[in-house]
Amino acid sequence: MVVNGRPMKRMKMRVTADLYDFLAFPAAGDFAAGPFRTTVKSFLTKHALLPPPGSLLPHLLTWQIWFRVGEAVVDGGESSPAVVCLDVVEEDVARSRSVYCDQCRVVGWSGNPVCTKRYHFIIKADGNSIGGYYKSCTSCGVVLHLSDSRCKSCNKLMTADDTEDWVYHQLDDTTHLLHGVVHANGYGHLLRVNGREGGSRILSGCHIMDFWDRLCKNLGVRKVSVMDVSKKHGLEFRLLHAITKGHPWYGEWGYEFGAGSFALTLDAYKAAVETLSTLPLSIFVSQGRKPRTHLQDLISYYQSLSERELVHARDLFCFLMSLIHDAHKSSPTKNDITCKKRRSCTPGILCAWTRNDIERVEEAMFRVLRAVTGSNWVSWRALRGAVCKVAPPELLDYCLKELGGKLTSYGVVVQVRCNPDSGAVEYRLDPGSVPSNGIAACTDFNLSNCRSEQHLLQDLRFLYEAILNPQTMPSYGPQATRDLAVSSAAKLLDCKQFVKDYRPEKGLSITNPFGVHLSCLVELMELSEEGDTKPPPELIVLSPNATISDLKLEASRAFQDVYLMLKRFKAEELVGYAGVDESTQLKLLLGSIETVEVRGRCLGKNGLSRFRMERGLERWTVDCSCGAKDDDGERMLACDGCGVWQHTRCAEIPDSAAVPARFICWRCGSSGQMPTPASEHCKDETGSGGVG
Repeated sequence: MVVNGRPMKRMKMRVTADLYDFLAFPAAGDFAAGPFRTTVKSFLTKHALLPPPGSLLPHLLTWQIWFRVGEAVVDGGESSPAVVCLDVVEEDVARSRSVYCDQCRVVGWSGNPVCTKRYHFIIKADGNSIGGYYKSCTSCGVVLHLSDSRCKSCNKLMTADDTEDWVYHQLDDTTHLLHGVVHANGYGHLLRVNGREGGSRILSGCHIMDFWDRLCKNLGVRKVSVMDVSKKHGLEFRLLHAITKGHPWYGEWGYEFGAGSFALTLDAYKAAVETLSTLPLSIFVSQGRKPRTHLQDLISYYQSLSERELVHARDLFCFLMSLIHDAHKSSPTKNDITCKKRRSCTPGILCAWTRNDIERVEEAMFRVLRAVTGSNWVSWRALRGAVCKVAPPELLDYCLKELGGKLTSYGVVVQVRCNPDSGAVEYRLDPGSVPSNGIAACTDFNLSNCRSEQHLLQDLRFLYEAILNPQTMPSYGPQATRDLAVSSAAKLLDCKQFVKDYRPEKGLSITNPFGVHLSCLVELMELSEEGDTKPPPELIVLSPNATISDLKLEASRAFQDVYLMLKRFKAEELVGYAGVDESTQLKLLLGSIETVEVRGRCLGKNGLSRFRMERGLERWTVDCSCGAKDDDGERMLACDGCGVWQHTRCAEIPDSAAVPARFICWRCGSSGQMPTPASEHCKDETGSGGVG
């Protein structure tokens, strides 16, 4: 790997002096001095390097910013900090292979006009730069220098199209540690975050998100969406995190509910979180006369481990996640077992039962263990079942928790371990000695009440499938409670789009307190096509003495710079102030007003109508029985009678089934048109990628 032609080894010698710290750049208190369209240009000019001239593609300029990562050192590396590269690909949308934005379409921004530029912020997993001196051969994959006209391995002729193909391949790569894209109007999408579980050796997911959040604030980004389809330990993380935290993982950085599939609303999302989080564990533990299940044993086991009462599903999963975090943080070796260490204490302090009650249960357990021949171990479940009629379940769980290290009256000690194969807690009696004070004390015993990280993850998956996963929840009563839990879990899985509103205008009061800051709407005189919407307002920053004429000029420049269809836009009047002299100062005219609207037209026939909306040129109507009125990224099909689109799921077509070659909706069917049987031919599906 090289940086600006220098080998990485030489680069590391200068890293601490020349490079920004990834963990602190940009400074947390830095706010944008203007709108994104202007701030991003000054940011790149100040901090980034353009690639060598031979690698430049006019419509895919790739800027580079190199960072050191605190004091972290690459595994097996030298004593210098690790280095990562941020590539910023400036994409000219008019010349792009993909003009329209799928992410805008499914998050609800499909009515926005197509922007002139898209800025891709990428950190590659391999630590290299997209715009460096080296590219891969598109035929055999061998790394080539830009000056090589032919591949030395397969003799393939390298052309400008090959370089372009390679760059577009990078934009579609799902292995990047970070990939965010921001349109010229400041609306963006976080496409990919891959921390250590995603292959990063240095940066965690939190490090990457912290950097991305600071960067967006510094650049004046307006809104960022993220499609949360990430998994944690192989589980749907948006469901697991919603139960434990009340919001998705991205909510730690201010991302909130943006758009739900199947017409789900914010209120429905909140209600689903509350319903599933407060699901009482007692409905699973109560068994009546039925044999105990593994689910009941697991819940009881973790209730006995916790020093806090575990009442609801949220309590259980929060406790289990904390155990997994502690086990992972301790970095156990293959043969190590990580466990939760108990406090040394007397039983009377921790429970409401009398000492006689506890001793009676313990004596019953001792008798069971004495009856076991040889050095055989007795599982937690078997021991509990053998004494189940001696005391209430809560007292049994408490005594099992405290049993390890107990000295019996027979002069033997209760040993406890985690079975290395099954992860089950097991007990047996071994010879021991009486303490000097003659009292059987409750001692800290490192193997008691513990499970390895691997077994904790197995328990997490089992509990997730049994309590949270709507497709695998077992039957339990009351039925109405289970139906509500299944419905709530399904709703949480259907909520994938989350959005953060950065409100960059608030930072301008700090960076430019004396300027005129206006949110400027535009009214196009020729906007007449059905379904057309106004572009989002643009942030206009003017000098303190700016006039109406200055506003019109700056508004014209802003909308020309941001939107392709407004390349020839000219603001002609300030709406609501007709007849006011153009030399009038805005501060005197508007006072505390922060939003204005200008009316204008696009001069001449510019032929840019295809850039009118991010949804493209197609005119389609969504009207689904669930209430959806727009594309939400879920699989849909169109009625062959009326052409209206609806979800396949709402049409009772399973996701695993093929889409019928001919389909008639219920409206057309009720008017006499009947659907034909499904065939093997499928229509295209609507979908969108997300963060891994």
